Amino acid sequence: MKDICVDLLQIRDSSFEIGVRTGRVIQNQPIVQTFKSITKPEIDYDNMKSIYSSFAPHLLEELDGLAHSINLPTSKAAALFSGYDVPRTEAMGCSALLTKDYYVRNYDFSPAFYDGIFSLLQPEKFLASAGYNLQILGRHDGVNEQGLVIGLHFVSNDGYRKGVSPWISVRMVLDMCSSVEEATSMLKEIPHAACYNFSLGDSRGNMAVVEASPENIMVRRDDFLTCVNHFQDDDLKDKNRNIIDGSLERNSYLHNLRETNLTQEEAFNEFKSKQSPLFFTDYDNLFGTLHTFSYSYQDSKILTAIAQSSQTLEVDFKEWVQGKNINVQRLKGSLEN
Repeated sequence: MKDICVDLLQIRDSSFEIGVRTGRVIQNQPIVQTFKSITKPEIDYDNMKSIYSSFAPHLLEELDGLAHSINLPTSKAAALFSGYDVPRTEAMGCSALLTKDYYVRNYDFSPAFYDGIFSLLQPEKFLASAGYNLQILGRHDGVNEQGLVIGLHFVSNDGYRKGVSPWISVRMVLDMCSSVEEATSMLKEIPHAACYNFSLGDSRGNMAVVEASPENIMVRRDDFLTCVNHFQDDDLKDKNRNIIDGSLERNSYLHNLRETNLTQEEAFNEFKSKQSPLFFTDYDNLFGTLHTFSYSYQDSKILTAIAQSSQTLEVDFKEWVQGKNINVQRLKGSLEN
């Protein structure tokens, strides 16, 4: 059995200082060496800066803070953490269920590429958010103070190009958008590097799945949505991987939950249970569940847990945004096969 830990960061400050304080947490962590081994030594910093200036300029300030904190040139910090022009990643799996009342999902991949950070941030000029870090600056999933929740789902590397990684797209949406409509509009404009689904819901009861390839964007809508690791729109199905049997099976299982009318807590427990068809333990082959994340729109409640943990973190995010910090500093789980 291998333990897995996630540190909680709670920061209310300028974007630059958020970068500085995050950098202090990661500067001696193994994940930085992992990023050095899988990212390019240099990227087209000017092009990256131009894109980020258009969509979320404060992320450049956060990058400056990270660079300052860990004593790196900003251009090098951008290659490590910006999520721009990142070499192709292997397949990762994620499953999500969206209703008018709540959002719930699992993130499945390898612990070797897991930041192990859950950040609750309140920048001075942009929307507060809570979510799991990916490549430090990006997010796997999360929710913002307007009740907009989003998660990423890998589909394929078909048409892969130099562009913005989906975890940075998630971060941009969380920081800049107040609704599913605003998020959908932004995701249609971002230059995506690969084929990904984005599952989206908001406090107004809106929900959507944005199916995004580097060449084309399609949007699925319904009053009950599922999102896994393949495109479902007919115009994008040719972008799917050759073998998507597992994704199809999970999607079918999720659709069968529609008639059960699960509460948020019941759905959350269904996703986080090791006995669930939605939970995986093949960590050595990049397909193990690492965390479960859920958000209830009506009472602003976050529920989240690390894999195979008896500890569930519950956060009233509205209260947190109003200034009430939580007392938890670390979440623990295990990666038993």
